[in-house]
Amino acid sequence: MASDLSTALGRPELLRIADAVAQEKGIPMDAVIRAMEQAIQTAARRKYGHEHEILAEIDRRTGEVRLWRVLHVVEEVTDPDREIGLGEARARNPLAQPGDRILDPLPPIELGRIAAQSAKQVIVQRVREAERERIYEEFKDRVGEIVVGEVKRVERGGILVDLGRAEAWLPREEMIPRETFRVKDRIRAYIFDVRKDARGPMILLSRTHPGFLRKLFEQEVPEVYDGIVEIKAVARDPGSRAKMAVVSHDSSIDPVGACVGMRGSRVQAVVQELRGEKIDIIPWSPDPATFVVNALTPAEVSKVVLDPEARKVQVVVPDEQLNIAIGRRGQNVRLAAQLTGWDIDIVGESEEAERRARETQEAIDLFMRELDVDEMIARLLVTEGYYAIEDVAYAEIDELAAIEGFDEEIAQALKERALEWLERRDEELREEADRLGVGADLLSFEELDLASIVELARKGVKTLEDLAGLASDELRELLPELELTEQEAARIILVAREKLGWIRPEEEEEPAGKPPAGEEAAGEA
Repeated sequence: MASDLSTALGRPELLRIADAVAQEKGIPMDAVIRAMEQAIQTAARRKYGHEHEILAEIDRRTGEVRLWRVLHVVEEVTDPDREIGLGEARARNPLAQPGDRILDPLPPIELGRIAAQSAKQVIVQRVREAERERIYEEFKDRVGEIVVGEVKRVERGGILVDLGRAEAWLPREEMIPRETFRVKDRIRAYIFDVRKDARGPMILLSRTHPGFLRKLFEQEVPEVYDGIVEIKAVARDPGSRAKMAVVSHDSSIDPVGACVGMRGSRVQAVVQELRGEKIDIIPWSPDPATFVVNALTPAEVSKVVLDPEARKVQVVVPDEQLNIAIGRRGQNVRLAAQLTGWDIDIVGESEEAERRARETQEAIDLFMRELDVDEMIARLLVTEGYYAIEDVAYAEIDELAAIEGFDEEIAQALKERALEWLERRDEELREEADRLGVGADLLSFEELDLASIVELARKGVKTLEDLAGLASDELRELLPELELTEQEAARIILVAREKLGWIRPEEEEEPAGKPPAGEEAAGEA
């Protein structure tokens, strides 16, 4: 290209060179010409002096090269090589104003061997940058698509894939376990990210991403491609098992049957691509309990108890179904939890019966001991769902009186005894808090009740600063009886930090993190 450029200045051949490079690299011809102009400017500065600002222009019709020295119009000249005074500028152009440019024509240059080589390097660099930008612009909007390429190179950390107009990288951790590829193999993969890098755009592929399975079904199942059947959720244990929830927007079409296909032809095509990964296709349901039951297939479920606030669900299964529900190494319940977004706890019927019997007896003993009632009354309370003294204390008189065998007088007496017990307990807790030296700021912290605050103090957390300095997993370990979720514990700690002024309410912070640098030390000081 250097020799071509050195002899082509001012000739149409320059445009033919630009056109050939543009077609070869798949970039606009104008980008190649701009790269040539940049190269000519570089060579001209080498001849006329780097202190000058040089402008080169290639005529897009004739290929003629024109050069100018650029002078900026200023009122007071400080750099005579790049600036021109306002008076002198108006002598050349009466309309000149400060900030305008005056162009001094320069004679065309002939490129020697060294200058031509430098120009070639500039052109190659600019063309490469334009090519990289073209690749990024082409693929940045293709995230979420499946592409087919050829294995170009196999490395320890992954595979370089030739996509024709670009190269992509399939990291080892994004490959299905135990699958191998060799150079020249054809490979299908899912684009999960396209990012800019110092060496050019990085197109990252995956064969383990849930989106890969989703897109494979779009290719195999016309109803999915057309939107008649919607894939609501996907969970994968790559190379082993997957669960996919589907729903039909046409009541005449069975979503599961559509995805399975005649004699399993459609699902088998996907299974083959995923190296034998077994796929459970289940009907999606807007009812969380039904969805969880479906997700645990092939296990049978006896009972489901939901805790919507914590997004937890306890599932009771027959004892003989326990191993099936949990799956080998917990695979079935883990995939079901990923699919539904609920934290699933599975117990057998016998374990559930033992737990309920134990909780029932503990509640009966508590009522008999603390409310001074006989076993029959205590058992009636538990039968109606009262398991804690707080339940009785805060219940309405009418609710208690409606229990079979109770009347308003018994209900009133039970409620009074429960309230008196709570007052005694709170007084004892306050006295213990005083003995433990609990800080007033922690005692007035509304996110925790008095019993929890005293429990924290027993374990060394006695001030609001102590609490704010915890990580969320530490708080959950200190208060196991509250069964806090990660999010709930993080929120309590963030509120404590806000009250201390460590962070502003609008600031984002890692929920399980320690306090910002400097604040922990301030607390210790």
